[in-house]
Amino acid sequence: MKHFRIYLMSLVALLLMSCSDNFLDRQPLDTINTENYPTTAEELVTVVNGAYQPLQWPKLYNLRMWSTDIMAGNSIVGAGGGSDGIETQDMANFVTSTDNAGVLDLWRGPWPGILMTNIVLDAAPKLEINEDIRNRSMGEAHFLRAHYYFVLARFFGDIPLITEPQSADSNLFPPRDPVAQVYELIISDLNAAAELLPEKSTYGSENKGRASKGAAYGLLAKVHLSLGNYQEVVQYTEEVESLGYALNDNYADNFSITNENSVESLFEVQYASNGGYDFWSNENQASWASPFMGPRGANFVAGGYGWNQPTEEFVNAYEEGDERKDATVLYEGAPEFDGKVYESRYSFTGYNTRKFLVPLSQVSAYDNSPLNFPILRFADVLLMKAEALNELGQTDLAENNLNLVRNRAGLDDIESLSQADFRNAVLHERRIELAFEGQRWFDLIRVNDGEYGLNFLRSIGRNNASQKHLLFPIPQIELDRNPNLVQNPGY
Repeated sequence: MKHFRIYLMSLVALLLMSCSDNFLDRQPLDTINTENYPTTAEELVTVVNGAYQPLQWPKLYNLRMWSTDIMAGNSIVGAGGGSDGIETQDMANFVTSTDNAGVLDLWRGPWPGILMTNIVLDAAPKLEINEDIRNRSMGEAHFLRAHYYFVLARFFGDIPLITEPQSADSNLFPPRDPVAQVYELIISDLNAAAELLPEKSTYGSENKGRASKGAAYGLLAKVHLSLGNYQEVVQYTEEVESLGYALNDNYADNFSITNENSVESLFEVQYASNGGYDFWSNENQASWASPFMGPRGANFVAGGYGWNQPTEEFVNAYEEGDERKDATVLYEGAPEFDGKVYESRYSFTGYNTRKFLVPLSQVSAYDNSPLNFPILRFADVLLMKAEALNELGQTDLAENNLNLVRNRAGLDDIESLSQADFRNAVLHERRIELAFEGQRWFDLIRVNDGEYGLNFLRSIGRNNASQKHLLFPIPQIELDRNPNLVQNPGY
């Protein structure tokens, strides 16, 4: 990570100095030697740092999480056309098979992080170390484990619930546990994290980007929103509000390499330039967003592979005067980008994503973008609270939170809507505010047991979408390896 870098190589180097054997094996990257546990505060922190790293991988936030906006209908793969990104095309066309590479990435991405958090939570209470370091490390582990399980639960439903470090003596063929039990662990972990973690404002520069009390409360709100527990959503969003978070004055500042971990940021994936590793490997420390989303053949950014091209339907969803449009989308007639004029021929749809682009004048190499990726922003918190208050019948109170987000975008207040109309308004606002941040798909599948999403997808011609597609299939290779797993219905 930018300030507390979490290279697997640094994990290995540190533990080579302090243990007789490697704590982490480099190959394969998601295999961990659990025979040697951390015995000092320094080693414990190093394992915690390693638990953050799967967030950075292409299996999660460096590709798969933001590409769910393609599946959600905000955009198309684009890229080079043809079979380029075929696994994502299949997911977006709802013809996903059990051997889909993108689904396999999302299944496998969280597990190394879960394993490392389990090691921390098992080892930390036994260590005679500084109490603040122990508490913070355990809080981070609880938060990260909850986050990884939340990813898995929303994509796959029932999943194996593993809460202790696995070894050769463990049950290596665990069955799937009911998703309700998984959510019990997620909520318990996040409550523990909120108790143990410090506030974001107390972190020095060397620890900027670590999970904090506000991140735990924000994720608790999002979990309860997914479950329809609206009173709890209000409770935890108000906890976040009490910690001093605020909206950036300028929406675009949320996506600037000069304003990372800002007053609006509850939690974001940390990336760094000059990571020193292969750009295409899990050890890579640079962001894929700018080189992947940059317009193809335009020389706007280093790379420019043309992924994630917004659809005309999405672009037309912007209200007149919405300042977020120019910060989010490149379109013919848009403001210049780093002194360059955008042309519709750069994209199959006529549009490209602007939000995460880092211009050549700032970063000249495709494998060197340090731009962080947002997971939780205060704008999201305000919209969650607005939605929850409306569902609790307090639409008049909900208006203020929604309008704070709208006003920042240069839009007028929304007033005097019915509960049903306000529900539609806040879901629309979430679509626009959080576009291409990997949030839209989860909104589609949680509202009205997914019927909201299915109706929307069919309205834009994604007629293959059906109830079974609200969950992904369990990858066939995992079913073959573990006879106790069962497939999701319909696959």
